Amino acid sequence: MIALDFGFGALEQDFWRVVFLMTRIGAALLAAPLFGGASVPVTVRTCITGALAIFASIWMPAIPVPPALLSVEGLLAVAGEVLVGVTLGFVLQLAFAAPRLAAEVIAGSMGMSMAVSADPQGGGQTTAFGQYFNIVLVLIFLSLGAHLHWIALLMESYRAFPPGQTWLGPERLSLVIGFAGEMFATALRIGLPVTLILLLVQFMTGVLSRAAPSLNLFALGLPAAVLAGIAALIITAPLLHEQLTDLSQQAIAQTARVLR
Repeated sequence: MIALDFGFGALEQDFWRVVFLMTRIGAALLAAPLFGGASVPVTVRTCITGALAIFASIWMPAIPVPPALLSVEGLLAVAGEVLVGVTLGFVLQLAFAAPRLAAEVIAGSMGMSMAVSADPQGGGQTTAFGQYFNIVLVLIFLSLGAHLHWIALLMESYRAFPPGQTWLGPERLSLVIGFAGEMFATALRIGLPVTLILLLVQFMTGVLSRAAPSLNLFALGLPAAVLAGIAALIITAPLLHEQLTDLSQQAIAQTARVLR
């Protein structure tokens, strides 16, 4: 497994085998939104990666492993493992980016784009509605057991792409890029009902300000937009649940297509 020999024999070979398997799993968990969030401690992520690598080495002992990691062949195999893991995690990132994109549009229409908070997933900042949509998507994703299906697909990737045959090809990469279009379409479907209601409210506010110029447009329009936006989110909550459920299922299905 490595050019160095510390004299532990088979135990050392098993150790480097697990370390090699941790490469793909760790890259996938780091790129995935749930496991790779800034709020997840590195120690927890490393323990999960090591546990999954040990299970993979036991369940699939026939996985080919390069004889020496500190070689050109070994480094190319590691790079291929990282490519597959990042690709599988990036599919989930695209799915979780859809509600954040919709939240940015809704918050801008309501005049609440300046109400931002820390994003525990990405480590940056997001709007309050972005946090709301993200929490709802995480709960739906976990309730469907989609995280278990994704981990199962990650294990299945060792059969679809054994080490040394990890070049995905333009067809599979185009599937990932095409899923980005679905992400934009889902964000549009989430934000369209609320933005249409806000557009009507702004239209009515403009008519009132035109009919009665003495009214303060900013004092009237901002509270009306906020109240209308919150009411629209409450009304469209069942539709949001259905859309996020479909999005979670599409993310798992798209990951399976990449492996095929």
